[in-house]
Amino acid sequence: MPECITSRENGKIKYACRLAASAGARRAEGAFLAEGYKLCRDLAQHCPPRMLFYTEAALQKHPQLAGMPCPQYLVAEHVAQKLADTQAGQGVFAVLEMPRPPAGLLRPGGRYLALERVQDPGNLGALLRSAAAFGYTAALLSPGCADPFAPKTLRAGMGAAGVIPALPTEDLPAALAALAAQGVACLAAALQGSRPLDELAGPWPGGLCIVIGSEGQGLSQKAIAACTASVRIPMAGGIESLNAGVAGGVLLWHFRAGGQQAARG
Repeated sequence: MPECITSRENGKIKYACRLAASAGARRAEGAFLAEGYKLCRDLAQHCPPRMLFYTEAALQKHPQLAGMPCPQYLVAEHVAQKLADTQAGQGVFAVLEMPRPPAGLLRPGGRYLALERVQDPGNLGALLRSAAAFGYTAALLSPGCADPFAPKTLRAGMGAAGVIPALPTEDLPAALAALAAQGVACLAAALQGSRPLDELAGPWPGGLCIVIGSEGQGLSQKAIAACTASVRIPMAGGIESLNAGVAGGVLLWHFRAGGQQAARG
């Protein structure tokens, strides 16, 4: 039987709460806290679990939890409430190791997503989920982006943070210029000097990077200048813009590997 935790002041509970609350704690420990049976199960396929917490009700509903290869703890309902980041918690929580991206990930021929100051966790999670779904290689995150392993981002991404490497970069324009120098076409989602996405048909033998800016300010001039071209999504009905998550999803689908060639065929 797993150890039963009945105190909200238990050291393991405090540790898990620190991981949920602090990006600095997550970076220092190389670990994060996930909530919910499906999210924990999916992330555990890519991120080794360090410990698992669940209520008696959750274990009865998901008996397969007992088979997860890590220390497990049965927690009282009031303890689960302290761990929960949602009002309607499922009573399942996992501390998991952050994935370690392989070396040499940024190279010619890949498909990449680059984000500048995307602060909303929901948008960041949705963008990572779209990039993972459409087969992109990695995501580059500038300073000022939401944390991909924060609870709200994890929920919005539905486990995408475990699938697609999210690489922080201190200087996004410089990173874009380095990709462009290797032959990777960098397309800025910006109105300035832009072309409709249908006019940028590819193919992209050197690889492609879709670059998306913050919800309120868009891309910086330095980021746009580092890109190969600017692209816009044609819109009707007097709508001038879409939020970052929606616009990014459209662009990532349109420029997915093989997508345009298949559409033309």
